[in-house]
Amino acid sequence: LNKVQVDENVDINLGQQRLGKKVLELKDASLTIGNHKIIEDFNLLIQAGDRIGITGVNGAGKSSFLNALSGELPLDSGILTIGETVKMAYYRQQTEEIPEDKRIISYLNEVGQNIVNKDGERISTTQLLEQFLFPRFMHGTLIRKLSGGEKRRLYLLKLLMSQPNVLLLDEPTNDLDIGTLTVLEDYLDNFNGTVITVSHDRYFLDKVADSLYIFEGNAKIKHYVGMFTDYLKNAENEAVKTKKQVSATKVEKTDSAEDKVKKKTKLTYAEKIEYEKLESEIDKLENDKASLEEEMQHVDGADYTKLASLQQQIDELDEDIMEKVQRWDELSQYVD
Repeated sequence: LNKVQVDENVDINLGQQRLGKKVLELKDASLTIGNHKIIEDFNLLIQAGDRIGITGVNGAGKSSFLNALSGELPLDSGILTIGETVKMAYYRQQTEEIPEDKRIISYLNEVGQNIVNKDGERISTTQLLEQFLFPRFMHGTLIRKLSGGEKRRLYLLKLLMSQPNVLLLDEPTNDLDIGTLTVLEDYLDNFNGTVITVSHDRYFLDKVADSLYIFEGNAKIKHYVGMFTDYLKNAENEAVKTKKQVSATKVEKTDSAEDKVKKKTKLTYAEKIEYEKLESEIDKLENDKASLEEEMQHVDGADYTKLASLQQQIDELDEDIMEKVQRWDELSQYVD
């Protein structure tokens, strides 16, 4: 990602229409695409001010679900109700067609001439472009000369200029640069409406969502209130607990079958060598993990790609450490 310098005092102060209490509601909703069930007899009430994150496995239909919520993808059965006061903007993974032969400022002037802030004061297109990291010398640039990332930023700005009170975001961290994501976060901090975000990025979801719907595939959806990081920790703890229960069950079964299998009393030569190496291997993995955690402390908080990469490495080390500790514990029972 290209690093874009952002003024710490960037203030995306846009007005918006009043939003009634009921925003979106699904009643007994079902949707299947091809052979994939997305939702089945699903009920959901989204209200003003809700910050919802949608995440889960690939191919479970998260983007299709967002399309259904927007009213663009009809349900197979059930009812979608969109509140009368809703003014929706939908940031899709595919940018809509932008006239390549127009200049940036002319394109935006066509879509928004009467933009106001929360105090009702008019904001010029020039001001908005500068707030969205397009310096003045770029305002007359032909759109076809923009990079892919700049076109995505222009597309996002156009959506926000419609002054929505409900915002749908589909994987924004996939193709927005760090600077644009920082501006978007600032906008969302000051946004009084409802935000629904599809993302796999734990850091972005932690910042923009306080309620999660986790799509596990085949219309199985979990609801979790809280941050994505907390959900992942809880899920990891549950997985470890289940693994221990399964291991305990296996031990019980082994003990009850003493007449069939001679009970182990000491380590083989190969196991002794393995046991002696395990402690130093665990220490090395712990040190590697500590180094990665230290590195994370010095990464720009908006650099989601770097943070996600480091976190993935830490998660993999955690798995290795857990496996080796369990093996060490298993072998230690037979050490003289």
